[in-house]
Amino acid sequence: MPFAQSAGDRARAALAQVKHEPYWLSHPDRPAPRAPLEGQTRADLVIVGAGLSGLWTAVRAKQRRPDLDVILLEGGRIANAASGRNGGFVAASITHGHLNGLERWPEEFAELNRMGIENLRGIEATIAEYGIDCDYARTGELGVVTEAYQMEHAREHVAKVRSLGIEIDLLDQEQIQAEVHSPTYLGAIADPEVGIVDPARLCWGLARVAEELGVRIHENSGVEALQPSGAGMTVRTFGGRVETLKVALTTAAHAPLLKRLSAFVVPVFDHVVVTAPLSDEVMAQIGWRGRQGIGDSGNQFHYYRLTRDNRILFGGYDAVYQAGERPGSHLERDDDLTARLVQHLHDTFPAVADAPIEYTWAGAIDTCSRFSAFWGSAYKGRVGYVIGFTGLGVGASRFGADVMLDRLFNEDTERTRLKMVRSKPLPFPPEPARQLVIDMTRRSLAKADEQEGHRDLWLRTLDRLGLGFDS
Repeated sequence: MPFAQSAGDRARAALAQVKHEPYWLSHPDRPAPRAPLEGQTRADLVIVGAGLSGLWTAVRAKQRRPDLDVILLEGGRIANAASGRNGGFVAASITHGHLNGLERWPEEFAELNRMGIENLRGIEATIAEYGIDCDYARTGELGVVTEAYQMEHAREHVAKVRSLGIEIDLLDQEQIQAEVHSPTYLGAIADPEVGIVDPARLCWGLARVAEELGVRIHENSGVEALQPSGAGMTVRTFGGRVETLKVALTTAAHAPLLKRLSAFVVPVFDHVVVTAPLSDEVMAQIGWRGRQGIGDSGNQFHYYRLTRDNRILFGGYDAVYQAGERPGSHLERDDDLTARLVQHLHDTFPAVADAPIEYTWAGAIDTCSRFSAFWGSAYKGRVGYVIGFTGLGVGASRFGADVMLDRLFNEDTERTRLKMVRSKPLPFPPEPARQLVIDMTRRSLAKADEQEGHRDLWLRTLDRLGLGFDS
């Protein structure tokens, strides 16, 4: 999105003193790291990865089977990757939105929607029961319309979903401006089944809960190898080894321990900025008294929300992929993309233009072609995995953990009978074709936004094949 030089200068000036680190991880009360794994030990279940997916797996495993001996291994620090680098939206949807779920699993979408709402209630119950201090609130989400052509799409969306008994609302321009004031807003879809949270504090709280339930957690304990051993598996780290019956892999966009997963998931880097705390005067101009999460309706979309201290977190738009790059990549810093994101923030809320940007970062999203998690197993069922959340894992990770545990312990549940659970996304092509396909798709998505949503031949072909790429 081009912008005038003066506007660009203003955006860059706002970044003059920016810190290149996640706001969520900057809290002075961040817990000290747990000790790494050393020596040899045994467990019934080893979980690899202590982001939200791994933490929920640990908590749910002990809640469901209190006698299990569980070890959770994290290669770096808890919440250091995607789980501490996202916007903190906790959506009920486990299908990456209503329309994606309806398109892919129409015959079971009612069940998927119900299970998603039950999953959200389960997250809320855990936060309340264990007193997790993570600033959670079920504020709802506003899917704002910023172009005239998007309004008809929004009407169709709401009509289709409401016909299934799902309570979402369509707001006109006057109604959305009464909720949040922006010169760009023409209307919105209001979804009540979304919360906002401090995702790092949620992770730290879940780690505490897991330990209270008896889980052993080791940070700075990256897993180097998995090997069959008798009736179980050997899990090796740099400093130790665990003999275990079962392994749960929750490594998201990191290099997978099962090479087969590389065909199905690409790490896509998403940038975020956070302002300094806004004054009461600026907040009064914007409104936003409901403190809802907000996302806009373009193919290249933004997501944003308020923090506890009235900062605006603003992210999205550009989704960057480069072959071979993983979390920790140089792609986590791009000053030009960040400046463009700041300009989009200023376009959305002109009253914020004088507020400095205090934090900026990027994180890698584990993107798959159906936009939602999938599951599988290896080593004759001794190893299970869940991956591919594509940006909505803050909420869906708990559901993903329960499904993985169902499968690891051969439990026949309503979850394991779902077509969504029994199927996998279409794979991405190998390199160098993968890079070419993703670059072509990004260009076509940008062009569609510029041409009133018209999807070119390339995007229509991907639609027919069931392949996607989410910005």
